[in-house]
Amino acid sequence: MESTRSSAPPIAWSFWELQFESRSRPGGVFGSHSVPGPSKVELQVPESLEKAVVKLPVELAQDDSWRMESVMSKYENQILIFPDYLEEFPDTDELVWILGKQHPLKTEKSKLLSDISARLWFTYRRKFSPIGGTGPSSDAGWGCMLRCGQMMLAQALICRHLGRDWNWERQKEQPKEYQRILQCFLDRKDCCYSIHQMAQMGVGEGKSIGEWFGPNTVAQVIKKLALFDEWNSLAVYVSMDNTVVIEDIKKMCCVLPVGAADPAGDFLTASNQSRDTSVPCSAWKPLLLIVPLRLGINQINPVYVEAFKECFKMPQSLGALGGKPNNAYYFIGFLGDELIFLDPHTTQTFVDIEESGLVDDQTFHCLQSPQRMSILNLDPSVALGFFCKEEKDFDNWCSLVQKEILKENLRMFELVQKHPSHWPPFVPPAKPEVTTTGAEFIESTEQLEDFELEEDFEILSVG
Repeated sequence: MESTRSSAPPIAWSFWELQFESRSRPGGVFGSHSVPGPSKVELQVPESLEKAVVKLPVELAQDDSWRMESVMSKYENQILIFPDYLEEFPDTDELVWILGKQHPLKTEKSKLLSDISARLWFTYRRKFSPIGGTGPSSDAGWGCMLRCGQMMLAQALICRHLGRDWNWERQKEQPKEYQRILQCFLDRKDCCYSIHQMAQMGVGEGKSIGEWFGPNTVAQVIKKLALFDEWNSLAVYVSMDNTVVIEDIKKMCCVLPVGAADPAGDFLTASNQSRDTSVPCSAWKPLLLIVPLRLGINQINPVYVEAFKECFKMPQSLGALGGKPNNAYYFIGFLGDELIFLDPHTTQTFVDIEESGLVDDQTFHCLQSPQRMSILNLDPSVALGFFCKEEKDFDNWCSLVQKEILKENLRMFELVQKHPSHWPPFVPPAKPEVTTTGAEFIESTEQLEDFELEEDFEILSVG
């Protein structure tokens, strides 16, 4: 994590930056929490805690040893007081945009905070069963991008089953679909989008368990795991070469009437989805669209800023994955030229299903004011997310992209109607032919050979 300070400020100005980072496994256990400017607030840091932070070897973050868990357990409650001092939203007449919804900050601040707290918040966890049986039992220090990917995917499932306007209230009974969505992400090897499944599927993308992921790698992992998720039945499309192809998405998402024929005379069934996109769909498979991008070389090119912000205004928006070097955040909106994000860099204890069959969800919602950062401080490697429950939602998204994104001289990405002729033929992804469940299938990394390794996207040329 980068620091903008040239010298160590008084503790009342910046409480500290707790960065358990390593050269081989980057990522911080906690984010940087600071109070800008001189403050009358005097934070009394326990001497023992202060010494622990100063003296704790960086090497403790490189493994999952009992020493690390012992230190985190001892000081966990004291460390978690720091988010109380995060900067509040300023007093302004500007609109705040959160995942396609606008909030007048002055008149709807409570609704804004309620909307943000309703998003599922996934953080580092500890004391879950070892990944792969012998691997780490905590993802602290390396799992932040995986957690951000979980947050984006969870928002898609919320929109899929409950709708964008659904809200969460503390200690209130929630719909059964909400509990089922939450259980998809528990830190267990038998949950379809658990840290166990994502880490092990990442092996097929060339990432060792415990290695930090980038936005594109997480997108590829989500695409492959979704093939085993029959309940949510998502079509996940990850764009290539900064290009979204309408024809390919329609092939993937459209379910045709059984017995309909394509122009070649072949009858189409539910298992034979190659088709002329002029034929209307009888059903639409809900689409999770992820667009990995590189918006600059070493820092974001300012020419992309306005188009990037426009994406958060779209009703289909699922936000963006990104952050700073080796520190991933889930961006959900913006205020002016500041991005609003949920931060996974807090370590909490693993939560499991209770005897009642429900999950205590108190630690899965961020009840603090969200953090913000200047959009120009964003690392240029990002991934945009969108959800289109119905075909008309996708058609509307295409119209918005034509209007707001493609008008720029230097475009963030391209939207084309036909599959490029110089590309390999598009084949909608399908679950490999296995007789076990998805969870069992990827329990062994040796069974990942049916999946092809996806290449990283190319760096955009910037002027």
